[in-house]
Amino acid sequence: MTAEFVAVEGPTGSGKTTIAGLLAHRLNGWRGHEAVLTAEPTRSPFGDLVRASEWMLQGRALALALAADRAHHVESMIIPTLDSGKHVITDRYVQSSMVLHRIDGLEPDEIWTYNQYFLQCTTVYLVDRPEVIASRLAARSRATRLELTGTPQRQLEYYRDAAAFLAHPDHNWIQHTIDCYGRRPPEIVDEIMRLLNQDRIPGHL
Repeated sequence: MTAEFVAVEGPTGSGKTTIAGLLAHRLNGWRGHEAVLTAEPTRSPFGDLVRASEWMLQGRALALALAADRAHHVESMIIPTLDSGKHVITDRYVQSSMVLHRIDGLEPDEIWTYNQYFLQCTTVYLVDRPEVIASRLAARSRATRLELTGTPQRQLEYYRDAAAFLAHPDHNWIQHTIDCYGRRPPEIVDEIMRLLNQDRIPGHL
């Protein structure tokens, strides 16, 4: 059995970081493979620089910087980890760019140009009620520029667009959407594990 590459996606405040961490714990040892948790922007020196520069970098400049960070992430960490037989779970991936750079004023076609050659993954989208997400964001002490620019409703809409785009036969990414409303994190991870096992059934996809 090959190792899995899974991205946990969804609007800011949807619980991605919590779920990605729990999923990595559950996947550790699944089908005989260890699991490694990662995130984007990366915690590399360059990724930290991009994160710290979000208020200065906008539009195309930010999109290209994040694509460069992603390229380094895929080539230096994700592919070698998968090749070593370990699962990789990432908190954010290509779909975050397809959403956040639209909020930052870029057209979807341009965003895809910067991201079309990256390694495909199984994507899990976390969705919730806009008011629930908004209440979580309001409780945070700090907000990024894009968090202040894009509303939960807008992010949810753009994530739906991204999922539809990547479901097209020209791309055909494996994707699942989970409604998290009223569900505890362990329940959500149970559902993700069920879907990952389902994907393994021959002829299912």
